[in-house]
Amino acid sequence: MADLMNVSYDTLIPNNVGLSSDRKVLKALEKWHPGYLDWWQGQGPDGFQESLVYLRTAVSVDPKGWAKFDYVKMPQYRWGVLLAPQVEGRTIPCGEHLGEPAWQEVPGEYRSMLRRLVVIQGDTEPASVEQQRFLGATAPSLYDLRNLFQVNVEEARHLWAMVYILQKYFGKDGREESAELLQRQSGSTEKPRMLGAFNEATPDWLSFFMFTYFTDRDGKMQLEALAQSGFDPLSRTCRFMLTEEAHHMFVGETGVGRTIQRTCEAMNEAGISDPYDIDKIRALGVIDLPTIQKKLNLHYTLSLDLFGAEVSTNAANAFNSGIKGRYQEVKIDDDHRLKDATYPVSEYVDGEILLRDVPALTAINMRLRDDYTKDAAGGVKRWNALFRKYNIEFELILPHEGFHRQIGVFAGAPIAPDGTIISDQAWQKQSEQWLPTKADGDFIQSLMKPEWESGRYAGWIAPPRVGIDNKPGDFEYVQLHMA
Repeated sequence: MADLMNVSYDTLIPNNVGLSSDRKVLKALEKWHPGYLDWWQGQGPDGFQESLVYLRTAVSVDPKGWAKFDYVKMPQYRWGVLLAPQVEGRTIPCGEHLGEPAWQEVPGEYRSMLRRLVVIQGDTEPASVEQQRFLGATAPSLYDLRNLFQVNVEEARHLWAMVYILQKYFGKDGREESAELLQRQSGSTEKPRMLGAFNEATPDWLSFFMFTYFTDRDGKMQLEALAQSGFDPLSRTCRFMLTEEAHHMFVGETGVGRTIQRTCEAMNEAGISDPYDIDKIRALGVIDLPTIQKKLNLHYTLSLDLFGAEVSTNAANAFNSGIKGRYQEVKIDDDHRLKDATYPVSEYVDGEILLRDVPALTAINMRLRDDYTKDAAGGVKRWNALFRKYNIEFELILPHEGFHRQIGVFAGAPIAPDGTIISDQAWQKQSEQWLPTKADGDFIQSLMKPEWESGRYAGWIAPPRVGIDNKPGDFEYVQLHMA
């Protein structure tokens, strides 16, 4: 039996699941590995594959000390299969199998539903690596470059996590799905990624920070819900993935915060108090605050769409079967079956927004999205504290749930960020005030000049408060070797 806390490095694939004695799965993963490396070289970080990057690698799944830091070339990073320790006597926390022992094998009647959930989660992981492929060329510092690459290698490890589940528990179907995960490509017209937000471009570093704050937070919520799964191997792999996911949201929150800080500092230095004096502020070489709000509007609404339809029989079936729970299921004070419970859901009907109670079982997506919004509001509150610190009258706001939606009850509805229903013509006219324009993108792009000297930062972003792994400010996080 493998030591479930410590990671074994006795096979090509580091793991704590005893792969060395599970020859069939080891062989399948080793067969998949060369295609994965081809994908990483072709679609992973462009131009930095020979650079030495100060990365953390999992050596244990004990949360008190699970990672070690060292320089490594990214193609030689030891991606692996890591599951959180098995909880003795764990039972299924929700649905019609509530209280039954958690499954160690896939229940036959839920096989296709479970496989689809694993594939969708697996598809998002390489997608974000592909979206961020060219960002290294405009990194505002070696610190940020290193953080980008840490996010990339961990998203790729999360792909490994899902592929292990597919290879071990889904036989031939799982092997075929694993191959497909390397064939789809973010933004491709022929074989795009499965979810819309993962086909969007990430053209600049503010987009990257917003993506890691908002879209990776959707990942957190989905992983939390899957960590409740009655299928124990999926629960355990998601529990460990959440340990890594926390860093990605940290990169996003601090990245946006440092961007705001530098803008506020520059405004104070120049004696500008009006945040809407955009031309003057841009002339300082920083990103104006209304444009930061526009970027927030875009990434938040794209992320809301990832939760799917507010009322969903698929989500109800996944919950009822015990395959996927709610956010922090075991902490919710109800019967965990939702037989007679209701949940409020907004609807857009005949030009009006109405709130009605629907069966809670069909509103699982809505509840998860509400939990997401509450979670996302925390960082926004911390960003807003910066404006007060620098005596600038401005506030970032999460827009109304109906604003700029492509999926669900509000898809295509002409709703302003404050929730006001407007005409289609007014929406077309005013949307440039609310969402980034090409001119906004071009301006941000003009600031994206790389800063690769240790301890130095591009002029549009402030340095971090502390270094990674408590390193000093001038630490060389990436030893560059440009391809």
